[in-house]
Amino acid sequence: MRFHILLGASLALGTIAANAVGFRLPNQDPDAIARGNAFVATADNPSAIYYNPAGITQLEGQNVRAGLYLVTGGYEFDSPNGVKYKANSDFQPVPQLYYVFSPNDSPLSFGLGAYCPYGLSLDWGQNTPFWTVAEKGSVLYLSVNPVIAWKVHPTLSVAIGPTINYSQADFQQGLDPAPGFLPPGQLRLQGDGWAYGFNAGLRWQPHEKWAFGLSYRSPTSVDYKGTAEFSPSFYAGSSSSTTANIRFPQFAVAGISFRPTKDWNFEFDLDWADWDAVKQISIQNLPSITLNYKSSFMYEFGVTRQLGKGFFASLGYFYSENSSPDHDFTPAIPDTDLHLGSAGLGYKSKHFDCTVAYQFGYNPSREVTADVTYPSANGTYHVFNQAVNLAATFKF
Repeated sequence: MRFHILLGASLALGTIAANAVGFRLPNQDPDAIARGNAFVATADNPSAIYYNPAGITQLEGQNVRAGLYLVTGGYEFDSPNGVKYKANSDFQPVPQLYYVFSPNDSPLSFGLGAYCPYGLSLDWGQNTPFWTVAEKGSVLYLSVNPVIAWKVHPTLSVAIGPTINYSQADFQQGLDPAPGFLPPGQLRLQGDGWAYGFNAGLRWQPHEKWAFGLSYRSPTSVDYKGTAEFSPSFYAGSSSSTTANIRFPQFAVAGISFRPTKDWNFEFDLDWADWDAVKQISIQNLPSITLNYKSSFMYEFGVTRQLGKGFFASLGYFYSENSSPDHDFTPAIPDTDLHLGSAGLGYKSKHFDCTVAYQFGYNPSREVTADVTYPSANGTYHVFNQAVNLAATFKF
């Protein structure tokens, strides 16, 4: 019984809820979101620290940008017997903060960002067929990211910086009753840990109409330390210490921006995440949990139109491939192919910028019929999530 419970604990720690592309959260600023996240070649506000740190050399003086991303889960499940279940879809807040300093007459720019590139949460409740696999959970993955960018040439900039990452997890799942002597139970696992990595970027604009961008983020590995709490307590005592390890993959983004006139900016980006490196969840002194993720792409397109007097509008679309095979699918990460549309409106002036963006993600259905690891998760999953992002920049 204790072996079974701790095995479940390791899985719970590994099941981080998000929308598509594993458990990444690629939306970090409304200027980018409104353009379908096609921003690596544009990267002309302080959020470039995340999207492409080489872009901060386009900024002058000091810039502080603060934003808030509000997103819903929007997941539904149809069981094979026709019963429908819906996960809690309350809006969840994800903050962003960026600071950039470009000294006068210097080829160097300096930045500091704080943002959450992974995470979110999901709550299915206790009445689904897969309640012993996943009930609810949340994860915080916060990156603090100082960067330095160098304008090597008026048309070329490069940048690099470390990422200091703190992660905290809190998950709950049911425990199978044992007929005759144990009722249904609950397992709650809480833990936290640190990891270190880096990001880098390059931006090249050989002509006023054309710009190219490339960014890279290194993999990180978080060793979580925490406790597993059991109720009723006779399952395994009241609590037990446990550890787990999760690998967060490297990813790279390449993009091209075309500006036929000063009023228009079109961009296409290709975003690749190395989910092939995330094969299992490891737990101390116990067998690994197999995930068998596969690497995936996001195809991103956006357009921005200047409206005059500092106002601009953007539209975007991107397609996100899923990373989880049917064989090992878990409803704690109901990963699907996802179509995302977006729109935004913004204003820029000498000392102040602000933008608001709206985004939706949609998949009519993902039918899972070959889940061998968690057969109770077989069924059809639907997604319609929504998000709003607000941000403002103060320049001085």
